[in-house]
Amino acid sequence: MTPRSAARKDARFARMTRALKALADPTRVRILGLLAGGQVCVCHIHDALAIPQPTASRHLASLRKAGLVDSRREGTWMYYTLAAQPDAALRTLVNTVTHCAGHADTVTRDRRRLEIATGCCCVIDGRPPAVSCCTPSPGR
Repeated sequence: MTPRSAARKDARFARMTRALKALADPTRVRILGLLAGGQVCVCHIHDALAIPQPTASRHLASLRKAGLVDSRREGTWMYYTLAAQPDAALRTLVNTVTHCAGHADTVTRDRRRLEIATGCCCVIDGRPPAVSCCTPSPGR
């Protein structure tokens, strides 16, 4: 292994550990569960999670710093989306976390509150099962 390839692997490891640290907070996982359905305004995120707006913004800043979400400003509103992950390992990590979060009752309730607030469905339906937890067991 050359010193240059070792440095690249260390950078990749650093990105993964930053992401894992950001994902260690339940509120941040709930936010990713909402963003799995697409772009969401911070005002709807804090309403759906029933948390104060500054708290939502602080968690979103941590997710942004970890490279897990992107933001854009439109007037006075901030909109967030899941960040594209060019690294396959990190993409797998984020996809797995958002998928698994979708199975949690807490995230299901968050998504329902978001749907009521926005009038838009944020639950991703109609996709074929991506992982074994969604594949119906024989005899069901």
